[in-house]
Amino acid sequence: MLSSPTPVCSTSQPPPGRKTIYKTVCLSFLLVITVTVLQRGMAPSQFLQGQQQKELPTPEPLKTQKRDNSFSITSNFWKSKKEKAPSKEEEGGMTERQVKSWDITTTNCSANQNLSRVDWFKGLEPNFQQFLLYRHCRYFPMLINHPEKCSGDVYLLIVVKSIITQHDRREAIRRTWGKEKEVEGKKIRTLFLLGTASKEEERANYQKLLDYENHIYGDILQWDFLDSFFNLTLKEVHFLKWLNIYCDNIRFIFKGDDDVFVSPDNILEFLEDKKEGEDVFVGDVLYKARPIRKKENKYYIPSALYNKSIYPPYAGGGGFVMDGPLAKRLHKASETLELYPIDDVFLGMCLEVLKVSPVGHEGFKTFGIVRNKNSKMNKEPCFFRSMLVVHKLLPPDLIQMWDLVHSNLTCSRKLNVL
Repeated sequence: MLSSPTPVCSTSQPPPGRKTIYKTVCLSFLLVITVTVLQRGMAPSQFLQGQQQKELPTPEPLKTQKRDNSFSITSNFWKSKKEKAPSKEEEGGMTERQVKSWDITTTNCSANQNLSRVDWFKGLEPNFQQFLLYRHCRYFPMLINHPEKCSGDVYLLIVVKSIITQHDRREAIRRTWGKEKEVEGKKIRTLFLLGTASKEEERANYQKLLDYENHIYGDILQWDFLDSFFNLTLKEVHFLKWLNIYCDNIRFIFKGDDDVFVSPDNILEFLEDKKEGEDVFVGDVLYKARPIRKKENKYYIPSALYNKSIYPPYAGGGGFVMDGPLAKRLHKASETLELYPIDDVFLGMCLEVLKVSPVGHEGFKTFGIVRNKNSKMNKEPCFFRSMLVVHKLLPPDLIQMWDLVHSNLTCSRKLNVL
C-alpha cells in the first residue's frame, strides 16, 4: 500500500465490497472540514497547514456596530489578522463625534389639547392660547448649520438675531461691526440666527434667497420654526443648545439685535481684565421691572402666564456680553424652565436659576443714548465712539454712523465708560 502525504483518505485499492463505504467516509470527512472552516472563519489553506493556527477573533455582532460605518458581518469573513480593531480611545472619539451633532431631525409636535378645557385658558387672547398650546414643542430641526464657526479658539463670537426678510440689515452688519477679523491674536466670528418666513406664501422664495446668501457668506444658523415675536425665546434656547453641542472654546459671546450699533473694539477693551471662571453677563440691565398688564402693549403679559409682581433682573435683548462657560450653564438652566414669550426676561429667569446677577454697564444703551428719540445726542458720533452698544439704527444710519465714528473725528472730550 502506498502512503499518502496527508491522512485524509487512502489511495490503495480496497476490495470491491468496501469501495462505496470508503467513498462515503471520505465525503463525510470533507463535509466536516468544510463546516469547521465556515464556523471558525478560516481560509481553507489555513486548516490544512502543518503548524497550529490561532483562531481569528469572532466578528462583532451587527447590533453593536456604528451606524455611520455599518458593514455586514460577511464582509469581514476573510478579514486579515493584520488589520487592527479600533482602540477604546478611537471608539470613544467616534461616539463623541456622534453625540456632538444636532439631534432633532423631525418636527413631530401636536397641540396640548388638555389646556383647552381649563377655564383660565379660555379667557386668554388667541396669541397667548397659541403660545401655550405649543409651548412644550421646544426644539426643531436645523435647516442651515455652520459648526466650523466654533473651530479653534474663538475669543469673541458675535451672534445676531435676525429674520429672513431683513437681509439688508445683515449686509450692513457684515460691512460694519460684524466683520470677522483677528485682533492681536483674538479671533472674532459672526453668526446670524433665523427661523423661517412667517408668511407661507413668501416662504419658498425667501428661503431660496437665504440659501444663496448663506452660500456667499456662510454665517447663517437657521431652524425650522416660524420667526415671530413669541418665538424669539425659541431662538434663544436653540442657540444655547447649539453652542453647548458645537462650541468648546468660546471665551466670550456678544448677542444682540440686527438694528443696533456695536463697537467690537470697545467690547474687547472692556473684556481685557476679565478673569477665567468669572461669571460675565453685562448689558443694559433692568432691575425690578414689572410685567406689563396693558393689553395694547407689545410686551403685555396676562397674570395667568406670570402672576408675580416683578421680573428677576435681566439685560435688554438689544445687546449684551456673556462668557462662554456661563452660556453653557444657561443652556442647562433653560431646560429646567417653561418657555416664556419674552426672550430677554426668560434669560433673566435662567440667570436666577444659576444665582448669577447680570451687571449693568453705561456703555450699553438699548433704549438710545438718551430716552428721548428726538434728541440730537442720539445722532452724535462722539457719543457713539465711546459706547459698546446703541439701539436703534437701521442700515443707512448704521453705515453712516460707523463711517463717522471711524473717520478723523474730533471730539471736545471722550466719555470714559469702559
